[in-house]
Amino acid sequence: MADHHVARLGNKTLLQYARPQYMEQLAKEGRTGRLITVPEGFPPGSEVANTAILGYDLNKVYEGRGPLEAASIGYEMSDDDFAIRCNIITLEDGKIITHNGGNLETKDAEVLIQYLNEHLGNERVKFITGIQYRHLLVIKGGNKHIICNPPHDHPNEEWRPLLVKAEANAPQKEGQLSAHETTDLLNELIIKSQELLAKHPYNLAKAVKGERQANSIWPWSGGYRPSMQTLMEQYPQVKSGAVISAVDLIQGIGRYAGLRIVKVPGATGLANTNYEGKAQAAIEALKKDDFVFVHVEATDEAGHDGDLELKLKAIDYLDKRLIKPILDAINEMQEDVCVAILPDHPTPVELRIHVNEPVPFIIWHKGITPDDVQHYDEESCVSGSYGLLQLNEFMNELMKI
Repeated sequence: MADHHVARLGNKTLLQYARPQYMEQLAKEGRTGRLITVPEGFPPGSEVANTAILGYDLNKVYEGRGPLEAASIGYEMSDDDFAIRCNIITLEDGKIITHNGGNLETKDAEVLIQYLNEHLGNERVKFITGIQYRHLLVIKGGNKHIICNPPHDHPNEEWRPLLVKAEANAPQKEGQLSAHETTDLLNELIIKSQELLAKHPYNLAKAVKGERQANSIWPWSGGYRPSMQTLMEQYPQVKSGAVISAVDLIQGIGRYAGLRIVKVPGATGLANTNYEGKAQAAIEALKKDDFVFVHVEATDEAGHDGDLELKLKAIDYLDKRLIKPILDAINEMQEDVCVAILPDHPTPVELRIHVNEPVPFIIWHKGITPDDVQHYDEESCVSGSYGLLQLNEFMNELMKI
């Protein structure tokens, strides 16, 4: 939900303009600061930022989004699997129009992914259904030393120059494809997917209506099976934990971190998600778990779509329909609960991409000595008493509490 100054809002950021009531209350009663969530040399993606927020060293555990999607879906990766995130996107006039296939629904995506697997899958290549536009492509013996472009970082850009490329001097294990062979295979799958999807009844019907078609795959952010300690192994204060998210990769991070995955009916990853259901799930999880990680994707998706009004609405929903009921329940609980609120990275509506900038955060619990910050936004938190933290310093502060 972090953003830049927007002229249409009187040169305020969205948080400054919205002044969400309950986040503002926590900022006044708690302590604030800013957090660098993306280590140097890493892309400002959700898989990087959320893993770092949880205190992990990305240099030791990072393997891209693909293996996290696999963990969430329940696909057990073997040692020779190369798993890569596979979006279904919209192309028009040779350009990437959306990274989400026109807000593709899972039930429609499943039909398209099965169709692609029937025509393009084999002993080496497998397509696996995920959620909405986010799916998984597994290449047996694939090489991770390739360069991919996240589709959400290139709206309205020509797609051909963004095709997969091999890293220079890429290593190759015995029995593994070379980086160039992996690159050629992925680019061939992209081209063939476009030919196949153009003829599918789903897209033919979309074309008749003049609606955006889900007409190409776009693989990116792949890797091998990661080796991660659980959160409980990293922080002995945490005996058990849960993750609540509609997004596969967040569930995947949670699974590798040893967190219980709580799935909420109606959780969509969009602004129409079930906020109340997520709040209730968090409240129930707090009764049995030491640590609960609640993730809401809505503001990120609105940012990628460049939809200012929708992002403002999503911030308001997050505040009133999720944070408020959680706070109300905490106030009735017999034991103290510490609450932290923060974005994983900014997705400015006027850029429509992730940016690597510090995010504002709040840490609150009953009895905490508040600092002088009165508002929750990108500028006010610069004056917060925590200052500018980096990566695992955030979790270290939480664990002290």
